[in-house]
Amino acid sequence: MKITVSTIPDAGLEREVSYDRDWLIEMLPGRDTMPFMIEMVSVRCRASKLGTTVSLSLRVATNLQLECCRCLKEFILPVDSEFNYMLLRAEKMPKGEEIELTGEDLGLDYYRDDTIDVDPMIIEQIVLQIPLKPMCAESCKGLCPQCGIDLNTETCDHRSNDGKENPFAVLKNLHIDKNK
Repeated sequence: MKITVSTIPDAGLEREVSYDRDWLIEMLPGRDTMPFMIEMVSVRCRASKLGTTVSLSLRVATNLQLECCRCLKEFILPVDSEFNYMLLRAEKMPKGEEIELTGEDLGLDYYRDDTIDVDPMIIEQIVLQIPLKPMCAESCKGLCPQCGIDLNTETCDHRSNDGKENPFAVLKNLHIDKNK
């Protein structure tokens, strides 16, 4: 979705679009190794401007298809996120100097040539919703480290904490003389 700044009316501009899986594949580099997939993304965008400064308010709703880090099963993570950006003309961007970002700067971006491409912002917000360790459920037991069965659906005779696998088990026999 592209917005032409000069065509934003005084009352603001609202748009709603939907994207499919092909859009995501086209937008992301490294298409072969994506850690997630989507079926459909719904986006509602509201843009307003004051001079050359543009305020964007976006709402993104989708379902992310992820793989659980414990049991390796695929699961769906619903995402419904709202975010805001303040966009300035690229001429106002600091040049050649290092600056320290504040919390307010995180929603600040720049645009060139009277056009704002909203798609990278949408992708950014979708990716930010992915947990570092996606889990199908907080109670997921994962896989047995010895035989690999899914401990959520089956049980095995292996004890997960018998001391043989733990490299710190030898410390149980360590005796410290407190008198020295």
